[in-house]
Amino acid sequence: MYRYKAVVEYDGSGFNGWQSQPNGNTIQQCIQNSFKEISLGKIEIFGSGRTDSGVHALGQVFHFDINLEIESGKVTNSLNHFLKKNHISILKIERVEKNFDARRSAILRTYFYKILNRTSPPAILEQKAWHISKKLDFDLMNEAASVFLGVHDFTTFRSSSCEANSPIREIIHSQIEKKGDEIIYRIKSRSFLQHQVRSIVGAIKNVGEKKWSLNDLKKSLLSKNRKNCASPAPACGLYLENVQYE
Repeated sequence: MYRYKAVVEYDGSGFNGWQSQPNGNTIQQCIQNSFKEISLGKIEIFGSGRTDSGVHALGQVFHFDINLEIESGKVTNSLNHFLKKNHISILKIERVEKNFDARRSAILRTYFYKILNRTSPPAILEQKAWHISKKLDFDLMNEAASVFLGVHDFTTFRSSSCEANSPIREIIHSQIEKKGDEIIYRIKSRSFLQHQVRSIVGAIKNVGEKKWSLNDLKKSLLSKNRKNCASPAPACGLYLENVQYE
């Protein structure tokens, strides 16, 4: 058997997330079906992580095993022929060592969240950003983002259905940038909890709207209680930017 690593970009709108499920339209299943379309048989792919329904990716990574050597460029083009109608694009396929694992071998994951902060509703960015018409305080939001840096117990900021054994995570980058009407929040960690990033964005937005003070945010984090979390930001503004390996 040969193991291959692939990088994929997708528009998560209209999908029930990454992971295959019996009655849902998922990105994983769509890609696996495309392997059948190009006569490579039943191939199971393993992603670096699950993205929720409506979440996008610029650099999701998956691996797969196959019992023959393949021409990576040719297979990439063939898969994309069938995937493009679903707004999925394989960016690269490369041969890797047998011990490579898209999820377990990852050392850093980067997500960003896009907010469109203007009165007028989006045309181009509909389902690609969170439209907030009320003026947000950018400087306060950046201060709020810095609260999450370092090692914390993120019980407040994870889904009640999260299956991770520990709520402890280390955030090595948490910063806001502004580009015209767009506010981009970028966060980096080795791994994230279910709904963690969207919950953090919801809290930062509360600070930007001055619904919460910075002290309110800190109390929410320290409480380790999901009931004290802000409403999570909608999935449409979240992007898995890239996954890094050694």
